[in-house]
Amino acid sequence: MTANRTRGQKAGLTREAILEGAVRLVDRDGLAKLSMRRLGAEVDVEAMTLYHYFAGKDALLDGLVEHVFARADFSLAGGRSWQDGLRDYARSLRATLLEHPGLVPLVVSRPAVTEQSLRIMEHGLAELHAAGFGLRAALDLVYSLNEFVLGHLVSASNPAVPDTASVQEGHLTGIDPGEYPLISEAIRADRDREADTRFDVALEAIFRGFGDLRRT
Repeated sequence: MTANRTRGQKAGLTREAILEGAVRLVDRDGLAKLSMRRLGAEVDVEAMTLYHYFAGKDALLDGLVEHVFARADFSLAGGRSWQDGLRDYARSLRATLLEHPGLVPLVVSRPAVTEQSLRIMEHGLAELHAAGFGLRAALDLVYSLNEFVLGHLVSASNPAVPDTASVQEGHLTGIDPGEYPLISEAIRADRDREADTRFDVALEAIFRGFGDLRRT
């Protein structure tokens, strides 16, 4: 046993590997089926070994939230504009959750409270502050952007809230163009747009609005 590995830990097993195993479980079986016992089997250890890395299931769930946001890198390195940095961040966060939709309810309902999550937030606020935002405006921008991305994903995953594509596919039948000419015209105008266009349009509107809050 090495000096920096406590009793019960397994050589080669890391916190990140456990989180990746948890993501695989959620992808395959759903969030409701995630347990320490099942996760231990997924990463080939006894469930008790996991408690050397996570105090319990709540800590594991917090770690999964951290894992999602850590994959959505926000950087203004190389003189990038704050819009470019946040645009890539938002698209990366959306792509991660589209790839792992079972994590969406967890990220929506659980605050990011781990040390790593707080370091990510601290870094983002420092970058935006250096780009000319006051700290309150920077925090509002980060929260608004996260809420926009998550709200977009929740809406897209909710079958009770059809998008334009589903309208075009006939999920909302019986719309009379004579009675609802503006809806009908808007659907026709939207027919040839890329699937991500609405997301990008709203994203740019957020940036324009918050751009007015920068220090002059």
